[in-house]
Amino acid sequence: MNSPDSTISRAELQRFSRLRWTIYSLLALAFISVFFHRMAPGVIAGDMMVAFGTSAAALGSLAAAYYYVYTAMQIPSGILADTLGPRICVTVGSVLAGIGSLLFAFAPDYTIAMTGRLLVGLGVSVVFVAFMKNNAMWFSERNYGAISGLTIFIGNLGGVVAAAPLGMVLDVFSWRLVFALAGVGSIALAAICWIVVRNRPEDAGLPSIRQIEGQLSHPARQQSWMKDFVQVSRNPRIWAGMMMNVGMLGGLLAFAGLWGVPLMEQVHGLSRTQASYYTSAALLGFAFSCLFMGLITDRLGRRKPPIIFSCALSCGVWLALIITPWGPGLSGFALYTLLGIGAGGFVAVFPAAREIVPPWSAGMAIAMVNTGSFLGAAIIQPGFGMVMDIGWSGTVVEGVRWYDMEDFRRGLWFCFGICLFSLLASLGIKETRGRNVVIESRVNISKNR
Repeated sequence: MNSPDSTISRAELQRFSRLRWTIYSLLALAFISVFFHRMAPGVIAGDMMVAFGTSAAALGSLAAAYYYVYTAMQIPSGILADTLGPRICVTVGSVLAGIGSLLFAFAPDYTIAMTGRLLVGLGVSVVFVAFMKNNAMWFSERNYGAISGLTIFIGNLGGVVAAAPLGMVLDVFSWRLVFALAGVGSIALAAICWIVVRNRPEDAGLPSIRQIEGQLSHPARQQSWMKDFVQVSRNPRIWAGMMMNVGMLGGLLAFAGLWGVPLMEQVHGLSRTQASYYTSAALLGFAFSCLFMGLITDRLGRRKPPIIFSCALSCGVWLALIITPWGPGLSGFALYTLLGIGAGGFVAVFPAAREIVPPWSAGMAIAMVNTGSFLGAAIIQPGFGMVMDIGWSGTVVEGVRWYDMEDFRRGLWFCFGICLFSLLASLGIKETRGRNVVIESRVNISKNR
């Protein structure tokens, strides 16, 4: 281990702070684009049905193509973040996402559009885990829950932009132009990240965050990454966090990212722009809940209670959407917002996962629990459409399949069932009380020898 450095100058501390927040800001922009591509299909659902002549199930598959590859890439993303580092991951990922967005924008048919969405999903799949790995390198461990909440909050701004603001933009410009500009922006951001981002403070000639705090640096990786991965993947507490994310966050992503807008349009007669205000409310509720829950979990020094509470709240909101006589206006906004607030507790699972593995395996642990969110969305988006198609009356309005409330209610029951599964899984998450239990146990063993 390195000894604490007590000779760090004020100039070094100022340079550390400037570079830390510059890197954070660039990665935040990349993460905003992740949420934009995740949520935008909900606003252009009708356009895609017309452009590619799809059913609800096919539309769900097209939107979920992003999640298929995103889900498959989460564990590899953790390995890449731990080995190659955030700089390469975010740079290459942003280039691929930009190319995929351009391909989707100019797609002449369903197959090319699907290819574009798959490429977007591949590109953005590495951004979040790389961002969280960056946070572990540049920010204090005691504030990791809060910085995780801030990170999710900022990323959600992309989801908010992809809701009501995108709906207003689409009243003037075509959806193809919007996705083409998003593609160009991703490629430009990749170039800037390559120039500015550094994986660790030490790569920029700066002391580590632990040295600045007067602590010993964590030991380096003590075995091959493959052995580390096997150890992480065999931890049942990691699997509990992953399964918890399937229904709680996966359900919100599937609903706000695709089916929430069509429900308000087709059942309640709202315009696309008006309907998108409701998914914006859900995403804003989610964003602020993540920020609040991140602060709460650090302040309490507890990880598990916020997670269980959030799962229970999410189950209650899905049930309310099914059985209560809600509609446009206050009741609709309240339920959509509460759905977002309920999912915000998922932010506590990242410090919980990070604190039950060695520090050098943090990226892998975060990636594994994060996989559940997108596995859930990948299952729920097409599954929601499939159960709606079962009882579809055959109504078509201007080339778009039209569904009634009973059709959507079957999809909502599907979401409720998976969320209930997540509530049960959350009971298996380990309470760490804000400490890395692996390092703590090794220190205790050393003291007792």
